[in-house]
Amino acid sequence: MPAFAYKALDSRGKNKNGVLEGDTPRQIRQQLREKSLIPVEVNQVAQEKTQSAKPKLFSSRSTKISVADLSLLTRQLATLIESALPIEEALLAVAEQCEKPKHKNMMMAVRSRVVEGHPLAKAMSDFPRVFDTLYRAMVSAGERSGHLDTVLSRLADYTEKRHRTSGQISQALIYPIVMLLVAVSVVILLLTAVVPKIVGQFDTMGQELPLATRILIGISDFLQNYGIIAGILIAILILLTNRVLQIPRIELAWHKRLLFLPVIGKLARGTNTARFAQTLSILSASAVPLLESMRIAGNVLENKHLQNLVAEAAIKVKEGSSFRAALENTKVFPPMMMHMIASGERSGELQQMLARAADNQERELESTISIALKIFEPMLIVTMAAIVLFIVMAILMPILALNNSVGL
Repeated sequence: MPAFAYKALDSRGKNKNGVLEGDTPRQIRQQLREKSLIPVEVNQVAQEKTQSAKPKLFSSRSTKISVADLSLLTRQLATLIESALPIEEALLAVAEQCEKPKHKNMMMAVRSRVVEGHPLAKAMSDFPRVFDTLYRAMVSAGERSGHLDTVLSRLADYTEKRHRTSGQISQALIYPIVMLLVAVSVVILLLTAVVPKIVGQFDTMGQELPLATRILIGISDFLQNYGIIAGILIAILILLTNRVLQIPRIELAWHKRLLFLPVIGKLARGTNTARFAQTLSILSASAVPLLESMRIAGNVLENKHLQNLVAEAAIKVKEGSSFRAALENTKVFPPMMMHMIASGERSGELQQMLARAADNQERELESTISIALKIFEPMLIVTMAAIVLFIVMAILMPILALNNSVGL
């Protein structure tokens, strides 16, 4: 039975929004009248295009929720299905617990598709920005194997871990970003407000200023006269660069180069290989075939060049190559991960070894990020100290020269 999102007015003229199930919009309007509500607008949930020119109440393509909310929904659904509750009833219970209207509408739409006889994975495909390819593939595997509750529990663990990891990275980046912003602000303030007042006194000296002082005065004058224009131009340059990097050919070349840059390349490889190992591990544990798992795990990678390498590795596996040999030819994945995969293939415990490889890659990524931040912080402090020292010396040098000339 389809779900419909409605707008209505109560007896006091106040707006009421919600979702009801019915066969037609006319039936929904009748239900609203029976509740003493005046229907204003009724649209089917998850409907992409309406026949009228009126704006949609709800669009499945525009729906997007946070990782934390998705984790909560998945955990609730897994718990209810583990309790032997039918899927449609579990979806209804989850929808009723949703505090945000969009989330409630989404779950009601998924439920309506399930009630119509569609598989849960198919019903979730109406919301690709919420339930991605990985999510739907695992749900489909769980439905086929009859272990949907176990698969959903793994999915909940995966989304919670992803949310926790992204939170840790964000927290770790807050301090250096704040330091960088403060440092740049202090330098700009010195050059535009403090330095001009001091160096203005040098005009009466009647002698040639040292090179460092002239450079400092030039930078200060430039920022005062053209600072805003320079900032706008830099912003435009960043936007143009971002646009250019979206061109497929250029984006692919940039992503390939990115993997082998100092420090940044190690972070990029660590992030992508950790995500690949995590995704492959959870898909393998959910009984998704290896080739399908490789395809899905490759698609969730951020680096386009690495996506192509994984796709080529999948072709080699299909042609009969071992999983380890196919990945090793990419020359991107770390040796430890290759050894663990090889061990899993020989022993027949590839699923367990993939899980260990995923944990190992997560630890390596956290260590790499920690080291990178520890390198960045002292480098920023040293750079700031050098800039401040240059400003101070550029100001003191003509003063010292004047004192020496007076002393003579």
